[in-house]
Amino acid sequence: MLDFLLACIHLDPLAIVRAGGYIGVGFLIFAESGLLIGIFLPGDSLLFAAGLLAGGGLFGFWPLASIVAIAAILGDSAGYWFGKNVGTNFFTREESFFFKKTYVERTRAFYRRYGGRAVILARFVPIVRTLAPMLAGVGRMPYGRFLSFNALGGIAWGVGMTALGFTLGAILPDSEHYVLPLSLAIIALSFLPIIWNIARGKRAV
Repeated sequence: MLDFLLACIHLDPLAIVRAGGYIGVGFLIFAESGLLIGIFLPGDSLLFAAGLLAGGGLFGFWPLASIVAIAAILGDSAGYWFGKNVGTNFFTREESFFFKKTYVERTRAFYRRYGGRAVILARFVPIVRTLAPMLAGVGRMPYGRFLSFNALGGIAWGVGMTALGFTLGAILPDSEHYVLPLSLAIIALSFLPIIWNIARGKRAV
């Protein structure tokens, strides 16, 4: 447990995976998806590192991928619940510079129009994937609709990122040495869908 906590403090993906095992990886994915304290956790690189070690035989791929997908879906559901039941309380107080009732209405309108796409794409963007389910809850997006996109995004991200690490871990010698540069490349690529949608939106104006 001490090794796991120290690895989390140092944000070392390989050390976190080795020390935490299946349970540790699942907990951190849940935390990053649904708890504000998880906003600083290295979700992409964590899954990539777990996949690498699975490719080397430390984990079974399907048990790992299943735990990750379930943890991601449950985490987003927890974030949605927090946003729906607690988040809106911030906007029921008197108007101030930071808290305005119009923010809630804008959030609801955004999720009515882009909700499904936002929930799915948010999975692939660090920080955003922690905030998106809470905003969906604040915006009162119907939970049934949210859950369907949540499940799709959780499976695509969780299984996809793990599979990518697993594949490279199985074919590259000493693949653990490439975790940092490959993780940075993956994170950079994860912003492309958002940039593309912003560019499309500007052209449509």
